[in-house]
Amino acid sequence: MALIRLEPFREIDTIQRQMNRLLDEIMPKEVMYDRASFIPAAELEETPEAFTLKLEVPGLNAEDLDIQVTAESVSIAGERRSEKTSEDNGVSRSEFRYGKFQRVIPLPNRVQNNHVEAEYKDGILHLTLPKVEEEQHKVVKVKVG
Repeated sequence: MALIRLEPFREIDTIQRQMNRLLDEIMPKEVMYDRASFIPAAELEETPEAFTLKLEVPGLNAEDLDIQVTAESVSIAGERRSEKTSEDNGVSRSEFRYGKFQRVIPLPNRVQNNHVEAEYKDGILHLTLPKVEEEQHKVVKVKVG
């Protein structure tokens, strides 16, 4: 009877190559890179009167942002453009992420989209989204049967 040597790392490597091939077939690398290039982080807080939405978008100007608010969601789009630099005798390296982005953030309750306040300071976009009046003072009486 012959001994068979177990090589778990070779099997893991084989599985990884197969997964990479599968992902390459499903979605080309350019599309994967574009989608993952720049997705700003968001933070949503709720008070009895309003929602406060913060979005982390450093390196952009306020004019570069397209903010659209419906009663149920907030859509924020923009583009972080790369800065062109050239060096004669060196290598430049950048870990910054550039490209277009769009985030649609659903809201738990309806808001007054015509009374939204926006402020952009230190790379953070602050949106104050006042709730619809009936959502602010909504009390539901429950009958016990």
